[in-house]
Amino acid sequence: MTPQVPHAGAMRLLDRVLSHDADSILCAAVSHRDPANPLRRDGMLPAVCGVEYALQAMAAHGALTGDGAAQAAGYLASLRGVSLRVARLDSIVADLRVEARALSRAARGFVYAFEVSAEGEALLSGQAAIIIPEAA
Repeated sequence: MTPQVPHAGAMRLLDRVLSHDADSILCAAVSHRDPANPLRRDGMLPAVCGVEYALQAMAAHGALTGDGAAQAAGYLASLRGVSLRVARLDSIVADLRVEARALSRAARGFVYAFEVSAEGEALLSGQAAIIIPEAA
């Protein structure tokens, strides 16, 4: 089971939190193998979609280390150093392991390093900056 995240229905891509602490989270996912995955295009799930898995892990981490409420929806401000080591995720038989480590956290934004792997092999990695808008 995953904590509250600002995603619903089929867009909740993570299956469970394996571990977390004040600075990091490790999650598992199997939805990359689902033919009904909403991120699939032309029958495949491109590896770049792994970034969304990482973003959801970051949101889960925010909920777990905050007051338990869903992390406020934010905007992806930047991606840096993204490295794709595979072309697609749907052909990965093993569960995905999605790890995110906070590099900087503030009230209205954060920066995380992330890695998506399977069976000990890194599939993609990078760094993401998220901006949380002021409440309207």
